[in-house]
Amino acid sequence: MRDFEDGATAGGPVGEPPLAGAFRLPDGSWIRGRGLRHPLPEGPVPGFGLYLGSDRLRRRHESGLRWPHEWIRWPDFLLPHDHDLAVRRIRALHERARAGIAVEVACGGGVGRTGTVIACLAVLAGLDPAGAVTWTRENHHHRAVETPWQRRWVLRFPPSLPPDPRDRDFDPGTSLPPDPHDRSTDPRTSRRPDPRDRDAGPETSR
Repeated sequence: MRDFEDGATAGGPVGEPPLAGAFRLPDGSWIRGRGLRHPLPEGPVPGFGLYLGSDRLRRRHESGLRWPHEWIRWPDFLLPHDHDLAVRRIRALHERARAGIAVEVACGGGVGRTGTVIACLAVLAGLDPAGAVTWTRENHHHRAVETPWQRRWVLRFPPSLPPDPRDRDFDPGTSLPPDPHDRSTDPRTSRRPDPRDRDAGPETSR
């Protein structure tokens, strides 16, 4: 297990969260879900973060994320632009959590998209998908997994996948190798802001 500065591994006393506001998944690993529009909680910073949002949200918050992290292009209230990439990065986040890395997931408000990912992590931790949605609403936020299509995405989330040969040298404390299918950082394929994407408009409260 790699260690990071600022206490990035979950190495505290038994039962103590590695990050302020973190809670245990059904398999005992820790996760923190939060909203990027809210202040960063006090205490240790994450060892790794997975962030969900539009290009505009990313530009606004990228400079403040001073630890290893990745993004999934995921408009507010909608679904990820790249389904397969999202599944791989959610699974990798779970592996990092299981390895003892202090991890977090966050979107703009910390409810819908973040709750959807936490529900998927609960599926990977052993819950059935319908039970994972209920569990997430009880343990993260009562409005988590906000839309019917987000709920369907969780219900169809694959609990297991064959190994990806690109991940043979995967170190749970580092970022994954560049993904040739990930268009989120390729300026040639960047899209204009989607009017349906709440991240592309003025700040909202959720």
